[in-house]
Amino acid sequence: MRTDVTFSSAGLKIAGHLYTPDGETAGPPRPAIVVGHPGTGVKEQASGLYARRLAERGFVTLAFDAAYQGESEGEPRGLEDPGQRVEDLKAAVSFLTTHDEVDPDRIGALGICASGGYALAATATDPRIRAVGAVSAVDMSRQFRLGADGAQDPAVVEGMLAAASAARTAEARGADVQRFPVFPATEEEARAGGPHVYEGWEYYCTPRAQHPRSAKALTWTSVDRIAAFDAFASVALIAPRPLLLVVGRAAVTSWMSVEAFQKAYGTKELAWIEGASHVDLYDKDAYVTPAVEKLGDFFAAHLAV
Repeated sequence: MRTDVTFSSAGLKIAGHLYTPDGETAGPPRPAIVVGHPGTGVKEQASGLYARRLAERGFVTLAFDAAYQGESEGEPRGLEDPGQRVEDLKAAVSFLTTHDEVDPDRIGALGICASGGYALAATATDPRIRAVGAVSAVDMSRQFRLGADGAQDPAVVEGMLAAASAARTAEARGADVQRFPVFPATEEEARAGGPHVYEGWEYYCTPRAQHPRSAKALTWTSVDRIAAFDAFASVALIAPRPLLLVVGRAAVTSWMSVEAFQKAYGTKELAWIEGASHVDLYDKDAYVTPAVEKLGDFFAAHLAV
């Protein structure tokens, strides 16, 4: 059963979907999992799919829209603020601790893509999160600075930081909020950007998974916030709590999961999904099913279902 819920994060109202197994609200408290969405995503897309599938395995799950995005509050719209994204995850944990059907001592976190990085950062400094998993984990700072493949020319982010600074000046002088498009305008442009760019465009901009509230542009003031953030800086603090990183063997971003894994201590696992690309793990059942099985077993073992 899915229920619309709201909770507060740094004074902003966050919109979420709470999933309960088989519609059950009675019985002993259950383990719960907070599920964060990819960058520009919304709770109705990949995070909602994983939340629903994990609820079918006996967990209470919560998928939600990040502040400034989707149905959640926050101005300007389309701001991607890593510090706020981490706070949103912690606020979601706080929300779950207040629910009678949730055991507050058995809460885990799952992040997909950008939220994979944010979930690691949240878990590192919030011991209420007893186990953390990530699917196609990305650190947004590395993505912006180094590119999806880790080989981006440094001039790219330098140019973006210059544009972000110019946008701040323009807004200070009375201009409207300055934004930049996240995706190519056409299929032709998307294909020209390579397989990873095309995959993202196809997921977010075609009937495959497009959603009217999914962000198609971000504010330029997001860029310097993202560039200065390091989702993996405190990964070592997660131990002795367990970590699972699920990554597609064909994902161009897989190097980021490998780096996070190498920085972690204690109980940790890097689980490869053969044949899967980064975006394949968002919604393609052939890859989502084994990912959910791995995650379900992981959370069952470490949250003691």
